[in-house]
Amino acid sequence: MLLAAAAHATWNLFAKKAAGCRHFVWLYSVGSSLLYLPVIIWIFIQHRPHFEPHHYLALAATSVLHLGYSLSLQAGYRTSDLSLVYPIARGFGPLLSFIGAVLLLGERPTVLSAFGLVLIVAGILLVAGLTREPHRAPRKGIFFGLLTGLFIASYTLNDGWAVKILALSPFIVDFTGNCMRLVVLTPFAWRDSARAMHEAREYAVPTAVVSVLGPLGYILVLFAMRIAPISHIAPARELATLAGAYMGSKLLSERTTPERVLGAVCIVVGVVSLSFAR
Repeated sequence: MLLAAAAHATWNLFAKKAAGCRHFVWLYSVGSSLLYLPVIIWIFIQHRPHFEPHHYLALAATSVLHLGYSLSLQAGYRTSDLSLVYPIARGFGPLLSFIGAVLLLGERPTVLSAFGLVLIVAGILLVAGLTREPHRAPRKGIFFGLLTGLFIASYTLNDGWAVKILALSPFIVDFTGNCMRLVVLTPFAWRDSARAMHEAREYAVPTAVVSVLGPLGYILVLFAMRIAPISHIAPARELATLAGAYMGSKLLSERTTPERVLGAVCIVVGVVSLSFAR
C-alpha cells in the first residue's frame, strides 16, 4: 500500500502537468494497454480464466466507473489545483463508503467513527477554502473533486468484490478499464487526429509516467485487497493525500494556504479513524 500510494501521488502530479492536453486520458490509455497487454496474454495462456455472468457484470461496472473517474479527475485538474482536487477526491470516497455502510448495511457508528466523519468534513471544507471566503471558493474544482470521490467509492467496492469474492485477476480488472477508455475515446481522438498526434509529442513524458504508474499503483491496491480487509485498504490509500498536497505546493508552485495543509491532515486522520472504528 505504501508503494501504491507513492505511485498514485506521482502519476497524479504528472496528470496535473498535462491538464492542458485534451486527449490525455486517451493517450495514457493507449500506453497502458500496449504496456500491459503481454501480461494479459500470459495470464490467459497460463491460467485460462473462466468467466461467468457475474464476472462480466463486475468487469462492465469497473469499465464504466473507471472511465468516469478518469474523465472527472482530468476535468478537475484543468479547472483547479492538484492540492485542491486531489485531497477532496481522496477524502470524499471513504466518507461516502462510511455513510453507505451505516445507511445500507446497518453498521452502527461509534465515537471514533463519528470523530473521523467530523474530521473528513472539516478537512474538505478547509481544503476547499469554504471556511475563509466561501464566495471565492473554486466551485468547479470542488465539484470535480467530489464527483471523482464518488467514482472512487463506487469502483473500490466493485473492484474489491471482483478480486476478493470473484477471484478475478487484478491485471484483468485494470486492463478492462483501459480497454473501455480506448473504445469510448478513440473516435474523438480520430476526429481530432492532428491535435492528438501533436499532444502525443508534447506530453510524451507525462503520458509515459501515467501509462506505467497508473495501472501499477491500482494493481498493487487490488492485490492488497485480496489479503486484507477492504475497509483497511481504502483508508490506507489516503496516505497519498498528503503527498499530493505537498507536490501541488512545492513542485507546481500552487498557492497553498495553511488551511489547505491542515485540511489535508484532517482528511488523512479522519479516514484512519474510520478504519480503526471498524
